[in-house]
Amino acid sequence: MKQTIFTLAISFLFQVVTAQSYFPPTNSGTWDTMPAEELGWCQNKIDSLYDFLNANHTKAFILLKDGKIVLEKYFNGHSRNANWYWASAGKSLTASVVGIAQQEHLLKISDTTSKYLGAGWTSCTPEQEAKITIRNQLTMTTGLDDGTGTYCTDDTCLHYLADAGTRWAYHNAPYTLLDKVIESATGKNLNLYITQKIKTPTGMDGAYIYQDYNNIFYSTARSMARYGLLILNKGNWDGNQVLSDTDYFNEMTNTSQDLNKSYGYLWWLNGKGSFMLPQSQIIFPGNLVPAAPDDMIAALGKNGQFINVIPSLNMVWIRMGEAPDSSPIAFTYSRDIWNYLNALNCGSSQNKVKETSQLVTYPNPVKDYIYLQSGKEIISWNYKIFDSNGKQIMIGKTQDKINLSLLNAGIYLLQLSDGINNKTIKVNKI
Repeated sequence: MKQTIFTLAISFLFQVVTAQSYFPPTNSGTWDTMPAEELGWCQNKIDSLYDFLNANHTKAFILLKDGKIVLEKYFNGHSRNANWYWASAGKSLTASVVGIAQQEHLLKISDTTSKYLGAGWTSCTPEQEAKITIRNQLTMTTGLDDGTGTYCTDDTCLHYLADAGTRWAYHNAPYTLLDKVIESATGKNLNLYITQKIKTPTGMDGAYIYQDYNNIFYSTARSMARYGLLILNKGNWDGNQVLSDTDYFNEMTNTSQDLNKSYGYLWWLNGKGSFMLPQSQIIFPGNLVPAAPDDMIAALGKNGQFINVIPSLNMVWIRMGEAPDSSPIAFTYSRDIWNYLNALNCGSSQNKVKETSQLVTYPNPVKDYIYLQSGKEIISWNYKIFDSNGKQIMIGKTQDKINLSLLNAGIYLLQLSDGINNKTIKVNKI
């Protein structure tokens, strides 16, 4: 009798847990929706979000709550059935495929890359090359020189700069070569392997297409959202554990090395207290996206291709589109979208995505002055300004504006912290 009660209790618990996420069927276009009113969101504020997305060259935006579609909008001639590229957001998909290959005992991420690509895949000495592992490729710590052709995968482009594991640098070429590692380990081309292991179990569409040195994934927006939902549920799709290596999943979605705390295995991480950016060796204090929940993980790609997964909210949102700004990866634009999401509620803070001081800087681009505005009472703001090479060129305090009229035209990084405890509040590209 006790065993029966215990079994029923476990069964009930399983039903409660699994009921928290809905999964769309894999063999149809049906997808349940959730009215935005259930979250306390106002239509006029949703319209403001859509206006902002439209003005910044967005193609598709989808937001899921508990697996159901709350917001779905297409812009600028795009449609539900149209394909678009993921750019570097596709790196996260490669990370999952590597994890699946490891759980099938086809490779180990501690293996040297040379085991699968053969000796001489770089211009390094044999000793230097032998230190590079699959894990280094996943964590952007190969030590290869990212300043000599960041996309070129030829051995003549891959030069030694530092020992593997001692330097973090956002370098596309070693990442792209993971495709050949996977193909060598599995005996299948990447499109076939990903179809068997991820697309078919989740109902995703899409394919990798080579463009010059890059291998870029294209799909519909809903397929990008399906992948986000798979990651939200820790590699599980409606009871089918697609990525079953729990240790690998946890490593993939947490700090993977001590150099850039906001980077996992090809995933960006929020809430880690410091971060590095592509094409820079500066460690910036603060969170990657201050307005977002600390547990958010993100797949971020060129021209604003985003997959944001927020476990604490059981939420996923994705954005596809053309470039909103000139950043290699549009970090600032992601923060701007979060500011709109945080403002969706109809007045009560109960349903707000995240409470924030909502520090706003404007205008951008800047002509002479950049102005600061916040709902939080701050006596003064500390600011630092860095040029595109990461060199600090200005430092000071202000209450409401910064005079930038003496700077040459160009792209700069503005770091702001409050004047009381010097806690970093905002990092903006201007």
